[in-house]
Amino acid sequence: MPLINSPTELTTSATDALLAIECAIIIALLRRSATTNRWRTNLWCSVFALLATASSLGALLHALELPKSIRIALWTPLYLSLGILILLFIVGAVADWRGRVAAMRLAPWGIGASAAFFGLAALLGGKFIVFIVYAAMMLLSALAIYTFLAATHRLKGAAVIALAIILNLAAAAVQASNLSLHLLVPFDHNGLFHLVQIVSTAILGLGLHLGMKSAQR
Repeated sequence: MPLINSPTELTTSATDALLAIECAIIIALLRRSATTNRWRTNLWCSVFALLATASSLGALLHALELPKSIRIALWTPLYLSLGILILLFIVGAVADWRGRVAAMRLAPWGIGASAAFFGLAALLGGKFIVFIVYAAMMLLSALAIYTFLAATHRLKGAAVIALAIILNLAAAAVQASNLSLHLLVPFDHNGLFHLVQIVSTAILGLGLHLGMKSAQR
């Protein structure tokens, strides 16, 4: 397949690929430092695995001239991965706040929200802004939880996770804009979105690592 003749699409693809590699590294580090709370470790590793999957598919979509049928076929698992990712993120936040049982009770509602997101994204022809709005609403809820956990000193690393969420929300704002910059190579709003996301993902991994010993519920 030939490469897309667009410098910004290629930098977007490259940053997607870097994000996927970063997620794989974080998964390895979290598993290496895992405590007896295997459930929490597996949950958050699944979040990073889904992000790596979506980013890998995004790297292909932004880099290659693909037939429309193949592009549609790739967007479907990409959106599915993102929808489940956000569901698991909020489940993880509730588990850190109220415990595993409360988080599992939330799961059916989260599945319903993810299904609604997936259906709306398909209805609107795969517009990424649908995911941005859906993710922002969920992340604001997670931000409130981790801000509370940080303020009450109930979970080590909660403040770091809250910072990662704030950066993710900033990344979403960048993606929804028309911002573009030339940083050695040209970046449009999608590439800049990934750059901020790479930083926020690293911070998230650090926050989760810090909290592994204190999140034993």
